[in-house]
Amino acid sequence: MPQKGRKRKPRAVVDTSVLVAGISGFREPFVPGRNPSADVLQRWAEDNNFVWLVTEDILDEYKEILKRRRVRSNLIGRVVNLIRERAEEIKVRSLVEISPDPKDDPFCLCSEQGKADFIVTLNPKDFPEDRLKAKVLPPGRFLA
Repeated sequence: MPQKGRKRKPRAVVDTSVLVAGISGFREPFVPGRNPSADVLQRWAEDNNFVWLVTEDILDEYKEILKRRRVRSNLIGRVVNLIRERAEEIKVRSLVEISPDPKDDPFCLCSEQGKADFIVTLNPKDFPEDRLKAKVLPPGRFLA
């Protein structure tokens, strides 16, 4: 039973654009506030301040894009394993086209079926808020 006064953690789908930008923010010494995407990743890793929602398709895309960006494979493995361990995996049951970019449909479907409060992205045009229950926010506004 939920305790009185304890707020439910926000549920969020993190777009690949935020993951990639966030990881690049850790190349130099991490400074809070310099890279909003890195701030989202840091706060989640340290404080577990939101429920990260994923599907197998989303994890596959994370791996594929990070590999394409020439992120070292051992780092990709560590990042994806951490996400897999701590995120909530959503089993998507339908394939509906929501996004103008078909590659973003898995994120939209995860959001809808996982009852996400937010989609965190650097590409808001790919996530039509009029077709989604979740609020679409850039990383800087998500943590505000």
